[in-house]
Amino acid sequence: MDLTHLPTIKLLLEKHNLWAKKRFGQNFLVNRDILETIVKTADLSLADQVIEIGPGLGVLTTELAQKAKTVTSLELDTTLLPVLKETLAPYKNVQILNQDALKFSPAFKEYKVVANIPYNITSPLINLFLQADNKPSTMTILVQKEVAEKICTLNPNMTVLSLQVALFGRAKIIKKVGAGCFFPAPKVDSAILHIDLYKPTDTNFVSTSTALKALNLAKKAFSNRRKMLSNTLADHKEKMLACGIAPNRRPETLSVSEWLKLIT
Repeated sequence: MDLTHLPTIKLLLEKHNLWAKKRFGQNFLVNRDILETIVKTADLSLADQVIEIGPGLGVLTTELAQKAKTVTSLELDTTLLPVLKETLAPYKNVQILNQDALKFSPAFKEYKVVANIPYNITSPLINLFLQADNKPSTMTILVQKEVAEKICTLNPNMTVLSLQVALFGRAKIIKKVGAGCFFPAPKVDSAILHIDLYKPTDTNFVSTSTALKALNLAKKAFSNRRKMLSNTLADHKEKMLACGIAPNRRPETLSVSEWLKLIT
């Protein structure tokens, strides 16, 4: 069954008396080239354990199941479970969990996240995995193009989200994806985003507690991003000067290393 084939998808939905639900951010991928790019980017082996969020009809899940050791897919919409039971029947290494991904605690020691995630939970979902006690080694996710661009934009146009990701790993846009690659087509374009998380042996690695300390300071500054650091972080003025950071700068101009200097 080709789950990127639009007539097949429509027949499957009709068979189960279903439709794409906006509140769950359901836009089913119908482009095989994009599907294959996601899987290739994830660079899976038969030793990998994968976590997928929002499997939908199972289009990505079926591909992951053929490349990985196990696939754990989190699906909140109970009405899709019978469909997934049908489309994933041949794959014994797939586990479907009917639960909220934002309340999920990864139990695997080593795993990768690969998913076409609902746009409305993109930021909190990325936060969840970046701040987890045991983090994924990589995240390969299909997200809104504008969000992917923000994540990959560092100083002098940093955002809190891009800083957070940069504290934990390297983010890269692999490919931009047009709205026509989905059914139903969303109102915005998407992008395949790959985040390679730092390992403890990497030069840029910092502990979660250190990263969160820097992030909390940045959030304070970004709460009034048009104001200079001397106004938003007045109590850190001496530290700024000691670190060679001009107090008249604005938060989006600071680099990751500069934020880390301010908390050490």
